[in-house]
Amino acid sequence: MRGEDEMKKLAIMLLSLIMMVSFVACGSQSTPTGKDLENTEKQENAETRVIVDAYGREVEIPTKIDSIICTGSGALRMVSYLEATDLLAGIEETDTEYETSTKRDYAYVYHDKFKDLPAIGKGGGTTYTAYAEEIIKLSPDIIVTSYQEEALEQLANETGIPVVSVRYTSTGFINESFYSGMEMLGDVLDKNERAEEVLSYIDSSKEDLNNRTKDITDETKPKVYTGAVTFSGAHGFSGTYSNFGPFMAINALNVADEMEQEGSFEVDLEKVTVWDPDIIFLDPGNMNLVNEEYKTNPDFFKSLTAVKNGEVYTMPSFNNYSTNITYCLMDSYYAGTVLYPEEFSDMNSDMNMKGKGNEILEKFLGKGYFDEMEKDGLYFGKITIGE
Repeated sequence: MRGEDEMKKLAIMLLSLIMMVSFVACGSQSTPTGKDLENTEKQENAETRVIVDAYGREVEIPTKIDSIICTGSGALRMVSYLEATDLLAGIEETDTEYETSTKRDYAYVYHDKFKDLPAIGKGGGTTYTAYAEEIIKLSPDIIVTSYQEEALEQLANETGIPVVSVRYTSTGFINESFYSGMEMLGDVLDKNERAEEVLSYIDSSKEDLNNRTKDITDETKPKVYTGAVTFSGAHGFSGTYSNFGPFMAINALNVADEMEQEGSFEVDLEKVTVWDPDIIFLDPGNMNLVNEEYKTNPDFFKSLTAVKNGEVYTMPSFNNYSTNITYCLMDSYYAGTVLYPEEFSDMNSDMNMKGKGNEILEKFLGKGYFDEMEKDGLYFGKITIGE
């Protein structure tokens, strides 16, 4: 009897142990930890993520981007520099007009690709010019835009497609807005390595330009003026810049920097007479305006030291639907060869300027076309006012 009782007790103990193990197992499955919940959420949300754009807006976008469109000035240039044009589903009409014109760097290089894409807007600035219905038909994953914020929100509301803002300004020498825009887009389009390659090249160019000129004393520097610049359209001789990027890059003495305006503006010609710059740079694309001014006021131009000494040079515009970073860098190096021939002696020939120009173009756009630029009027050299 005692043996039977012991066997019954043993059986009861085993049964109890099995029930306890089962209960613990069930309990662990029904009560996930915080880490388990976090992993579950990540799995559920893996198809989208949230990024912060140039306006500080939090935008939910697909994790993997397969198609995009670009609207507004500068957006497609950044995408082109990132070598991401294969993602384009459509194009603004303004970017298809550069088959032979080199004035817009990326549009000239990629014309053959752009011309066959569907039109998704007129383009031409930062206000609303999109064709919402066409964009909806193409159903891109995201819209990359440099629209003003109100226009951006209209575009997002009308299409229901995530809109990511990128904006960069021409103030200063390739400023932080361009860097942050490239870094953000590099992340969004899975082009981080390419973004780093482009920005590193800009950094090395900035360092090179600064190192060549940083130790030159102001007392030995020539006074310099840039006129006939392009901003919001063409301007005559009085159109100028303070904090002019190519001059800032080489630590030049820009006479317009004493003005309170920052960036582009029209200056009174009497002020230029007071400044009497030693060297003048003019946009060759706007010389028709300058030459017309010369006809009506030749005495003004003849009174300037730079004109009398034949120290007037070209400065091809780097602004066309925002800043052509390529041309801005070229202008900086060319201005260096004019103002500081000794410090830029390795580049003081047309052949070396051509070599540097093609190097820059190839780095940003994969194609050197310096000869085509010069034939198109974007050339580097001396210029005579009135001819």
